Amino acid sequence: MRIIIAFPPLSSQKGIPLLAQNRQFQWAKTPWTAYPMVPASAATLLDKSDHQVLWADGITKGQTYSTWEKEVIKFKPDLIFIESKTPVIKTHWKIINSLKKKLKKTIFVLAGDHLTALPKESFLHSKVDYVLTGGDYDFLLLSLVNHLSKREKLSPGIYYRAKSQIRSTGPSKLNHSLEDLPLIDRDLTQYKLYAYKNSNYAYTPGTYTMFARDCWWGRCTFCSWTTLYPGKHYRQISPQKALKEVGQLIEKYSIKEIMDDSGTLPVGSWLQTFCKGMIKSGLNKKIKISCNMRFNSGLSQKDFSLMKKAGFRLLLFGLESSNQKTLDRLNKNLKVTQIIPALKKAKKAGLRPHITVMVGYPWETKDDIRNTLSFAKKIFKDGLADSLQATIITPYPGTPLFKEAQKENWLKTTNWDDYDMKQPVLKTSLSDNQLQSLTRSLYSSFFTPQFLIKKTREALSDPKVFKYYIRLALKFPSKLLDFKS
Repeated sequence: MRIIIAFPPLSSQKGIPLLAQNRQFQWAKTPWTAYPMVPASAATLLDKSDHQVLWADGITKGQTYSTWEKEVIKFKPDLIFIESKTPVIKTHWKIINSLKKKLKKTIFVLAGDHLTALPKESFLHSKVDYVLTGGDYDFLLLSLVNHLSKREKLSPGIYYRAKSQIRSTGPSKLNHSLEDLPLIDRDLTQYKLYAYKNSNYAYTPGTYTMFARDCWWGRCTFCSWTTLYPGKHYRQISPQKALKEVGQLIEKYSIKEIMDDSGTLPVGSWLQTFCKGMIKSGLNKKIKISCNMRFNSGLSQKDFSLMKKAGFRLLLFGLESSNQKTLDRLNKNLKVTQIIPALKKAKKAGLRPHITVMVGYPWETKDDIRNTLSFAKKIFKDGLADSLQATIITPYPGTPLFKEAQKENWLKTTNWDDYDMKQPVLKTSLSDNQLQSLTRSLYSSFFTPQFLIKKTREALSDPKVFKYYIRLALKFPSKLLDFKS
């Protein structure tokens, strides 16, 4: 079959859509490219099964819709697959309806966390033929294609039209072995498109890996990927396969830095084996690694130091709030008292912590937000973090927070277009302008004299770090504009 993995251009005055491999969707003023791991895995699986695959990312290519559409029609696809998210689902419906008129025999398939939460909705608003639910939609897409081309039995988790009815093959099952997946064909999936415009990379070209799906906790009420990968289904590839993938990225694709986008990197014996393998093979001298980590990972000072020696550089920690009541309500399984010790260990090892913070919780007061702001400022003043991401909390359908918001009447709207963090969608005691202003204040929290002096010294000590900091500095004004009233 002829199959397109599609990312249609999405034109909006709000900015550039940050769609691929993002748990929280956002329109941005400047490009930011994340390598879409699961769609890339799907493309590789299909290619290995002798299907013709076209990777058509019109967003990252900067194509106009008409140019992208001409490319799609010229390919004469049997099937078009689109991964969608809540804020752009309505636009994807319109695109499918439009293309269906020109590609009458083409099968259209949607997947993603929004589709997993509301699988029947898209059949009511678009001409979509199949909806894949759950996080293993690379396996499910292959199952669907084999069903269409070879009449094989469909896997659980697939919704489809049967005349006037919408039927499914049952609940999706996250029982696929990640070890069985082939290493991703980065050329097929045009990895260079995503190799440079990503602020996680101090060294380029960079790319993503996903050694696990997804987070071994996997119960935070706000996280959209708990819809795709509930924590009890956490799976990981073997450290040996991870080392093989790192080696391939270095030798075949000349990658200089990896961002592993597992919700949380595997720890314990897995991490020990992986780090020791990196050191023994000498791969640690050829590449840098960043990853997502939790404050309560239980990592010792020795563990953090081993990670540094193995080539790890940046650790992304989800702080979210410095108010214990908020952490408890979010089911973060985290105590505020665990935050500073974890940051100190990471910094002592020579690693660079990045923290994420959110505002706009219905139960938080202005004083609560100021408490988080003061906490963040102290972290940067004490040199315990190197960068920060601030956003407005946006509950997606399927998450426990969305269900709580429905129950408590917190939702200001169910117009999915508004779920893009440009404006609060939850009712709070603060105005929208106040929340957006406080979000900008969080971005400004690290502008302490101590932090700026330290970063200037670091930049002058390494030309590559200097260029990296210049990129971040140039991006900073656009981050403030992203939350402009």
